[in-house]
Amino acid sequence: MWHGWKHRGQRGLRHWIIAILRRSPKNGAEIMDDIEGMTQGWWRPSPGSVYPLLDGMVTDGLIRKMDDGRYELTETTRRESEWPFGPGFMNPFGPSFGGSRNIEDMLNEINGYVSYFEDIAKTGKEKLAPHIEKMRTLTDRLSALTK
Repeated sequence: MWHGWKHRGQRGLRHWIIAILRRSPKNGAEIMDDIEGMTQGWWRPSPGSVYPLLDGMVTDGLIRKMDDGRYELTETTRRESEWPFGPGFMNPFGPSFGGSRNIEDMLNEINGYVSYFEDIAKTGKEKLAPHIEKMRTLTDRLSALTK
């Protein structure tokens, strides 16, 4: 049932959904609301990402759609998500739910965030202005590690 890390696409959306549904059944809109709240507004997956994934997860037997339109985990998924290295182990507040597991993963995550900041800078550097000092502090700390 648990297909491992091959389904890490869409920013770990599958893992977000599993973690959210571990708490209680939800419909697609509620899942999107929860993710937006958990990321403090940084990410709200689109309906075009969520609903096809939900359909696929139903087809894969990971979740079931209830008569009221909400989704819930199957017993097998609930049980497997409690395994030490399955989705239940992962932190829903960290990137890709598992967070970084080694230095290479951490560097890839940092690279992703830097790309995000670069995109923000292209559309309006003023959005970064209130955070420049913190960015400089982080830059200095990272630079010190390479000396």
